[in-house]
Amino acid sequence: MKVTLLVHEDLIPPDNVVEKDLDWASVPWATEYDVKKCLDSLSYDVKVLGVSDNLKVIRSHIEEWKPQVIFNLLEEFKGEAIFDQNVVSYLELLGVPYTGSNPKGLIIGRDKALSKKILSYHKIKTPKFQVFPRNNSRRKTLLKTFPLIVKCLNEEASLGLSQASVVHNEEKLRERVNYIHAKFKTDAIAEEFIAGREYFVGVMGNYRLETMPVWELKFEGSDHPENEFYSSAAKFNVDYRGRKGISTGLADISEEQSLAMRKLAKRAYRALGLNGYARMDMRVDEAGQMYLLEANPNPDISEFDDFSESAKKAGYTYKSLLQKIIRLGRQWSPV
Repeated sequence: MKVTLLVHEDLIPPDNVVEKDLDWASVPWATEYDVKKCLDSLSYDVKVLGVSDNLKVIRSHIEEWKPQVIFNLLEEFKGEAIFDQNVVSYLELLGVPYTGSNPKGLIIGRDKALSKKILSYHKIKTPKFQVFPRNNSRRKTLLKTFPLIVKCLNEEASLGLSQASVVHNEEKLRERVNYIHAKFKTDAIAEEFIAGREYFVGVMGNYRLETMPVWELKFEGSDHPENEFYSSAAKFNVDYRGRKGISTGLADISEEQSLAMRKLAKRAYRALGLNGYARMDMRVDEAGQMYLLEANPNPDISEFDDFSESAKKAGYTYKSLLQKIIRLGRQWSPV
């Protein structure tokens, strides 16, 4: 089978990598490398296509090479994360199967406010929120209960999230909103901060859905783990992770709670129009109330990241996981 690995042109994995000489935590193309290496080992005919801001590159490649599926790892176009759905729409117009979420799912999943409105309509509990647009930064604050956490409205990978993101009064809220507007050139969203434990649930499927075992974010070196969250430092700063005792792994919860969280993940996945694969992020407060924080269509699927690790607990090898993702992509029809 001909498989095109669609990536950003700056993330094309190099040839002849000496794995033992690399610090994988700092390698930006780790996911692209893992996926290509695995697909090559499965005897697929793989070509890597690097794209930045030119759709003609995609069309020419498809017309000349005629791949049977596009393995989509592209997370931005023209430097904008919100344009990833436009590239997928283009693939649909060209009639080429692709892996991961459909355009509608990417649009809804990327927009934290829109997804929360849909979740609320379906009676799925999610933190209360308010959007502060860049063109109306002085909008009256409707949220009255602090603390709040301030995020970029349409970005992911914890972009802009730090300890300063949690605010405890109106003055700090305004300060953080202005920071998001100036630094990231995007609208800001303030959400009710839910103190508690944080979990991830991987979901795969187009129509019949499968959930992975519940994964937990742990802060074993923190005096108040209920107040911790997945900031940029918590994800990427090795020293910070060491001080806080940060790790992720199989959740230490009852079977009953696990079933409830996996059921909630499926409900949210369907409500948001997702397909392919996604990671659903949740928090559970001290009273046991579950909150769906957000959905992450097309999450990181490097070999040792959370989604792949949780899939291993469900019985998938990395090879069989990528094969399943390809099958789902080829089976999906936009019409």
